[in-house]
Amino acid sequence: MDMEAEINLKENERIDDLQRNGYQIIQKTDGFCFGMDAVLLSGFACVKKGERAIDLGTGTGIIPILLEAKNEGKEYIGLEIQEDMADMAFRSVALNHLEEKISVVKGDIKEAGKLFGKSTFDVVTSNPPYMNDTHGLKNPDLPKAIARHEILCTLEDVVREAAGLLKPGGRFYMVHRPRRLNEIVMMLTKYKLEPKRMKMVHPFINKEANMVLIEAVRGGGSMMIMEAPVIVFKEPGIYSDEIYDVYGY
Repeated sequence: MDMEAEINLKENERIDDLQRNGYQIIQKTDGFCFGMDAVLLSGFACVKKGERAIDLGTGTGIIPILLEAKNEGKEYIGLEIQEDMADMAFRSVALNHLEEKISVVKGDIKEAGKLFGKSTFDVVTSNPPYMNDTHGLKNPDLPKAIARHEILCTLEDVVREAAGLLKPGGRFYMVHRPRRLNEIVMMLTKYKLEPKRMKMVHPFINKEANMVLIEAVRGGGSMMIMEAPVIVFKEPGIYSDEIYDVYGY
């Protein structure tokens, strides 16, 4: 397949501008699209020069593409189980001519350790499904349901595989929901991923947090920093200055 064929749009697809380095991404016009959580995670995570990073459940590849735009890592991999999502991610990488830096692998998060080997990455990121079986209605559109509900993998699957993939001292970055924070911290410590940084995300300054960004270190010490919160909107429909300045959205 030649490059031109790889980036042809399929039915119900569009190309969106990522407002970073001229990069673009292919998304469904009527399906699951990346959200502010992915943008925030890509701004919260750090991939240092020479490091290898993997994104578990990458969807359309938004996080590896944004991480490559903002960091100096050596290699970025996106792991995605859904064939059509992985194909869109692959074509978005080709669209941006990033094949030498970003790879897309179709595979199951639960098998990540077997696919890539233990202790092979410096950084693992994930924007996993937020809803377990007891919260929220399953979306009748299966791709959306898989992205939002723990249908194909659970929080424990993600944390376990992240811990296995990371080198000692490696960093795991995740965005999730505050209501599951107790469970998240317990799961991280179970797999010897010590929470080191945390940042709450509020839609408005007077509204409760609806997202939490977490950095955990494999084998790290027990001290954690609670960073200043992110306020997404300063008024309805207008992003805060921090969203524009820090996250480049």
